[in-house]
Amino acid sequence: MKIDLTDTTSSKINKALVLGRRAIGTPAVGMVLTLVIVTDEENAYDALKAANEASREHPSRTLVVIKRVSRSPRDRANARLDAEVRVGADAGSGETVILRLYGEVVDHAQSVVLPLLLPDAPVVVWWPVNAPTDPASDPLGTLGQRRVTDTYNAEDPVRELAARADAYTPGDTDLSWTRITPWRSMLAAALDQVACHVVSAAVEGEEFNPSVELLAMWLADRLGIAVRRTTSAGPGLTSVRLETDCGPIVLGRADGSLATLCVQGQPDRAVALKRRETAELIAEELRRLDPDDTYASALRYGVERLGEAAGGPSGDPAPAAAPDAPAAADAGGGEAGTAAPAAARRTGGKKAPAKKAAAT
Repeated sequence: MKIDLTDTTSSKINKALVLGRRAIGTPAVGMVLTLVIVTDEENAYDALKAANEASREHPSRTLVVIKRVSRSPRDRANARLDAEVRVGADAGSGETVILRLYGEVVDHAQSVVLPLLLPDAPVVVWWPVNAPTDPASDPLGTLGQRRVTDTYNAEDPVRELAARADAYTPGDTDLSWTRITPWRSMLAAALDQVACHVVSAAVEGEEFNPSVELLAMWLADRLGIAVRRTTSAGPGLTSVRLETDCGPIVLGRADGSLATLCVQGQPDRAVALKRRETAELIAEELRRLDPDDTYASALRYGVERLGEAAGGPSGDPAPAAAPDAPAAADAGGGEAGTAAPAAARRTGGKKAPAKKAAAT
């Protein structure tokens, strides 16, 4: 069921939601969170489609905020709010409200969204494109417990990673990080099968794909080793090679679907490692609403430090990790949480010193 409202208010939108639920015979609200999508007209369809598919796992109220650009000074002075309310089959497993903001109301989107949030429910804010440099300080970002961006869609993804690191606030995350969850899980499982010391690593993938840098920074941060980032034709991430004192461990994926895990002394194994759709990525992020400390640690490691030796440029040994420091690396619910304990055993608990393509 769809209800179109022109030149409306948040109060009228709430009434339309109640009337829509009654009309389809489901007056009760059974949603677990509010998902706020901040996008433009061009990307709204794809983002809403992904959110509707994710709502089958996480029933939610989805608020799509589209800030329309007014071409003349007169139009910019006239504030107007148009809305499209969707309930039932047209809104997946929840409710959808598409908000189009015109004129001066564009600068006060949070005032429009705030009355439409589900009471006593978490709020997740997602920018599919054109994310602010500091999501936590954005007026809409302040409403959310989690703030999801996607540096893959940035004009300069690597520079965007550095900006995200400088402005990081607990609760921030990025879909470029979510894309590498299966890679981290597979690498953690491979490392737990052998008792070897990892001495270096190389991560290969498409140019301008921030997931490659994030995976390299995660390995460098958790293992305390030098990690090289190399370029391939893709698609996405293509291989990770870990050099150990027992021989190399290689996880390679040439076709974007099926990968091969090669461990010295063991037969090669084919593993499923397909590239996931946006709906799967956003559904994974909605499963976890607490801060992702592992992402924060990898992000703050710094792209410019990739390739450094574990002992630093001067050759001095790296300081040992604090005894009470958490050893486990959380892989977003996957097996990669076991990578850090294995890494600590093989590296003596040492850490390094502080210092556009298809989706992965």
